[in-house]
Amino acid sequence: MKPRPATVAGHTCLFIGLVDVATAVSPHVRASRIERIAPYVPGLADDVARATALVVGVLLVLLARGLWRRKRRAWEAAVGLLAVSAVVQGVGHHAFVAAAVAVLLCVGLVLLRGEFHALSDPRGRTRALGNLLLLGAISVGLGLLIVGVRADHEAGHGITFADRFRQVVHGLVGMAGPLTYDSDRIGDVVQVSLLALGLLTASTTVYLALRPVRVAPTGGDARLRTLLGQEGRRDSLGYFALRRDKTVLFSATGKAAIAYRVVSGVALAGGDPIGDPEAWPGAIKEFLEQCARYAWTPAVMGCSERGGQVWVREGGLRAMELGDEAIVDCTEFSLRGRAMRNVRQMVNRIERSGCSCRVRRVRDLTDEEKKQLREAAAAWRGSATERGFSMALGRFGDPADGDCVVVTAHQTDADGTQRVRALLHFVPWGEDGLSLDLMRRDRTAEPGLNELLIVAALRAAPGLGIARVSLNFAVFRAALARGERLGAGPVLRWWRALLVFLSRWFQIESLYRFNAKFRPQWQPRFVVYPTARDLPRIVWACLQAEAFVVLPQPAELLRQWVRGRATKASGKTAVTTAS
Repeated sequence: MKPRPATVAGHTCLFIGLVDVATAVSPHVRASRIERIAPYVPGLADDVARATALVVGVLLVLLARGLWRRKRRAWEAAVGLLAVSAVVQGVGHHAFVAAAVAVLLCVGLVLLRGEFHALSDPRGRTRALGNLLLLGAISVGLGLLIVGVRADHEAGHGITFADRFRQVVHGLVGMAGPLTYDSDRIGDVVQVSLLALGLLTASTTVYLALRPVRVAPTGGDARLRTLLGQEGRRDSLGYFALRRDKTVLFSATGKAAIAYRVVSGVALAGGDPIGDPEAWPGAIKEFLEQCARYAWTPAVMGCSERGGQVWVREGGLRAMELGDEAIVDCTEFSLRGRAMRNVRQMVNRIERSGCSCRVRRVRDLTDEEKKQLREAAAAWRGSATERGFSMALGRFGDPADGDCVVVTAHQTDADGTQRVRALLHFVPWGEDGLSLDLMRRDRTAEPGLNELLIVAALRAAPGLGIARVSLNFAVFRAALARGERLGAGPVLRWWRALLVFLSRWFQIESLYRFNAKFRPQWQPRFVVYPTARDLPRIVWACLQAEAFVVLPQPAELLRQWVRGRATKASGKTAVTTAS
């Protein structure tokens, strides 16, 4: 949890920044003392004070979150900017209360400097300086273009390029330049456009200077595989710690580990810690210390009830039920009985249409079969991006994953050719369990293939030494189940109605209904978080990690644009050669 001094400092810094911005843009600021000494000190004028207040205010607003997260660089910048703010407010605008608050906060930051120890990206300063120079140059160029296209509306004669350049530089920091226009509207448009460019440059520079540290992924670590071999049966999500985009952090004894990924400043761990439960507190301590060192917000997605209790006890965190995991006992599974009538009829219908299933270990597939299945799974994917984080492996057919199980559905065409129409991929859950990783089917195939594949996997499980299979995860299953019962209260019914509405995009209700067909045992899963105010940020990070939200990456967009231009150029060359 965040210490109170850092939280108070962040909020106070935000307040001072907003006051600075307000005094800079307010048209009702009284005549200032600085105007009286302007004739004796060249360069000092009201627009200088306003511009300084605006720039300092914007930067303090941007730094407020860094202070709240105990960033050392934010502390260094805030101390200097608060001193400038106090001078501007006290001398320039007669805002003595705001100046006194700025001085008090500045002194408080100096006295409490030990609280602000969180590290930023070591490459942040270099990237921030590069961004300032590059984007600053681009902003000046665009500003010259903005001023140039309004040249016909400039008042006066003999205006030079130097005058326009000064107008741009002054406008980027919110100052009035030497040029005037014959229309107030045009002058306002030019001033606002230049100021927007300046704010964009400042905000991106501060972001790069304070951005969180990014650690290199270490998924697939040999020691982690050893721990999974020893203790992997404790958690059905344990094998997903081997994702290659996760970083593994071990306890001091090496007997437990936590796999996590940093997304938007949130360190997301998935499932329970891996290894001996007696060593879990040590791994949790290492993880929370790492989060404090780099100002990450710790969070856990999908831990079990036992794991959640340890996280809450050892880390002082909070837990909230996220949903339920569907676990089927293979030794008791059967299609007999009225409860399984719908599944039984669907499976029989699909089998009569000529579909058959094969259940194999991944190590028993040929390289050509792996390639074909990998391509088919990619082609059947409903989105452009591979989804999943806490309950998905993110790869198929890797030699290191030979114990994984793949179930395929085949259909024979009229010419006798067999085609793969659907597949399931399971990862190991200890020695006697499987956990569903991937479920894909040809969208042109008949409904019911997924049911057929799961039934085939459950029937073949005993022959593979498998006693239990974990199926899909049902988010907020309890609310959906209780909300439709007789006598459910209005709040529960409203919550269920909201979940049903959200199911149009996130498949909340459909996954619950699908899992319930196989009469599973429901095991609750939890999300662990520091405070309620962190939940929106954690939800946003989870949506990004699970690829429900994919933010554009400027570097990737640039590479795609370059590749597109190169492809277009090569196509034109080929057409010319053919002609």
